Amino acid sequence: MKTVILCGGLGTRLREETEFRPKPMIVVGDKPILWHIMRIYSSYGFKDFILCLGYKGEAIKSYFLEYDLLYSDFTVRLGTKEIARHSVFHDESDWRVTLAETGLQTMTGGRIKRIERYVDGDTFMMTYGDGLANVDIRRLLKFHKEKGKIATVTAVRPIARFGELAVNGDLAASFREKPQIESGWINGGFFVFNRKVFDYLDEDCVLEKGPMETLAKKRQLAVYKHAGYWRCMDTFRDLEALNHDWMSGRPGWLRSPREDRKSRQVLS
Repeated sequence: MKTVILCGGLGTRLREETEFRPKPMIVVGDKPILWHIMRIYSSYGFKDFILCLGYKGEAIKSYFLEYDLLYSDFTVRLGTKEIARHSVFHDESDWRVTLAETGLQTMTGGRIKRIERYVDGDTFMMTYGDGLANVDIRRLLKFHKEKGKIATVTAVRPIARFGELAVNGDLAASFREKPQIESGWINGGFFVFNRKVFDYLDEDCVLEKGPMETLAKKRQLAVYKHAGYWRCMDTFRDLEALNHDWMSGRPGWLRSPREDRKSRQVLS
């Protein structure tokens, strides 16, 4: 099953970083956030990716073309450019990555429409190139199949921008620094689509407007509620938070071995 990742946006709210690289190539820890997103899917066995490129897409192409050398010891014979690889320090050798140019100014729905020819199954997954979560991908897929709708979107509760203060008279009853919002849901990405979704797309559309609104009106948009970890890298402060999570030694988007076992049992 294909996993489509939107990688073409300008990332204007992170201009201090995106002036030099596309947003999906901004580093969290020691790897681009794109790599972390792909690892989420590959940890569930989904390793066939389609990357929708746009702004500075050549940087993403170069990264994957040079991937083996970046994470290997090798000897190069200068003059002939003969390369002998030694130790390889990655386990992504079974990833299959299609890099598709989808235009500099193309909207989200248009990018998906332009890679239709690369989707060869009845179902595919899609997410954005700037969000991390501990969504159980196999449970999400199982939910989508059970509901039998054209599309499923993962709904999340975002982190509050400010601390939460409960007041009792002149005293604070409680204080929580930027808690997860407990009411209301937003689009957290991590979609599952049937091929029929292409009938609702054209090369100039915004996925989140016309197509999703129409599917919702037709009761063809299922909602998978995810109350766990989720964070989108919209601003430099978000990037700092993701790096802080990574440095903690157990970032929220990684799963425990126990969660891995539970996930494998879902579709068995």
